[in-house]
Amino acid sequence: MPTAIEAIAKPAKRKRHDADLNPQVGHRSKTRKIEKDVSQRQNTEEEILLLEGEITQSRKHYNKITILLDYCKKYQTQSKTSITAAVALCRVFCRLIAIGSMSQPREMAENEKLIAQWLRAQCDSYRDSLLGILLDSNPGMQSTALTLLMRLQKEMSDNLDEPFHDQRRNEVGFCRIIASVTSSNSMELIREEFVKKYVQSYDDVRYYTLACLNHLFKEDEEECSDRLDIIISLLAMLEPNTAEKQSMENFYQKKVNPKVHNVTAHKKLAQELWMNILGCTLSRSQRKTILSMMTTHVVPWFTRMELLMDFLTDSFNAGGSLSLAALSGLFHLMQAKNLDYPQFYTKLYSLLTPEILHSKHRSRFFRLLDTFLSSTHLPAALVASFIKRLSRLTLGAPPSGIVVVVPWVYNLLRNHSSCTFMIHRRPEYSEFIEGEGMDDPFNMAESDPMETRAFDSSLWEIHTLQSHYHPNVATIAKIISEQFTKQAYNLEDFLDHSYSSMLGAELSKEIKKPPVIEYEIPKKIFFSNPDPAKGDSLLVRLWDFS
Repeated sequence: MPTAIEAIAKPAKRKRHDADLNPQVGHRSKTRKIEKDVSQRQNTEEEILLLEGEITQSRKHYNKITILLDYCKKYQTQSKTSITAAVALCRVFCRLIAIGSMSQPREMAENEKLIAQWLRAQCDSYRDSLLGILLDSNPGMQSTALTLLMRLQKEMSDNLDEPFHDQRRNEVGFCRIIASVTSSNSMELIREEFVKKYVQSYDDVRYYTLACLNHLFKEDEEECSDRLDIIISLLAMLEPNTAEKQSMENFYQKKVNPKVHNVTAHKKLAQELWMNILGCTLSRSQRKTILSMMTTHVVPWFTRMELLMDFLTDSFNAGGSLSLAALSGLFHLMQAKNLDYPQFYTKLYSLLTPEILHSKHRSRFFRLLDTFLSSTHLPAALVASFIKRLSRLTLGAPPSGIVVVVPWVYNLLRNHSSCTFMIHRRPEYSEFIEGEGMDDPFNMAESDPMETRAFDSSLWEIHTLQSHYHPNVATIAKIISEQFTKQAYNLEDFLDHSYSSMLGAELSKEIKKPPVIEYEIPKKIFFSNPDPAKGDSLLVRLWDFS
């Protein structure tokens, strides 16, 4: 018998399992479980296909549709089985619709009507399941659900008798799909697929999409206001040339409402939708988004351009970056659509502030400004005010802003030769002026560009820039003092300059002549030099640091 000490020293025996003896046994059990799951799924899929075949072969198996519906509703736990059942049900219902089993003609017997009504109820339940997959599943399942919904919508429209092929029935079917597609920001991928695959390709789908979005605004404007970003992004996906079509001929469904053929009907729906959007309380970022695509995605849909004037003028009068964003759309309506906006150039002149040359929108602003002042029919006094005000602003602007203004001034002086007096003017009593100076007649505080007296002034600011500390600025400012032999400067070559780009250009230059440097290191900078022969530094002579 072992002693107590031996019992303690000797480790206790434990029961050995097969997995301990052979590590591969545990792995085999997991493999068997996976194989069992795969086998069960294969059996389920075979059962689904068998049920589908039985349903399509005989009416006595119609009740088995409910079994497939149960499989379809398990998309959250059994995704592959659910999708297999959904595809099978789509084939079932499309076949039943095609052979007329779901139609309800007036002369149909009462028992036949009951069967048709039951089938329609099951079909509606099936569509609800597909919409659930569209809302709650992964992108792959969402894409399949969208394809099945659109396929079912097409079959119901093409084959079912009244009231299923009328406009209202189509709108209801599309509205449920569109309400799901626009319900969340997380559905961006499926929304993009819907637009590219259906809305952009088929005129009738686009028509019903616009009609359904308008219907959603009428039903629940508050909810639509929460979806504004999604709806705006959806409209932004439409190709700009869509509104320029002469006729609507490409249809997804065979039976469409006669209005779908009318281009004007499409434009009226889009115009109504945009007016619903503009009538909501828009955030600043939403306004900027709409203004950025105003000329390409909004204006082409409008048949009454004057409806946009209130939105554009409100944005223009808001000041800051919104004014800049509204410039393009407002000028397009004035130029292309002949709409009048009084005091446009006065408001444009008010945007010339010191901040504009420091703004990140500087490049875009000068592109627009170059377009607005390109006409040779503008009054010389107006053009002179813009030239003079921007020249004055360059005195406190960064070098990257100055190198844009000087070529722009050069181009304006080329186009408006009457303004060249501002660089060639030689005032009387020039000797007195050089000694005593004079008051500039230009009134910087005047808001009306026609009353600034800029035409009586000169561009002494540009001449001052010829002594600028930055060599690139000083060089480019000298073009005003030379002969105007160059036709015009391309502003695009100057718009994207910044401190880093200008510094990089200087550092990358090849040094042709070594610069002059201090060859002797001074011993004293802030105090008197012990060697009187060498003298004190300039700092010591000007200030006392003792």
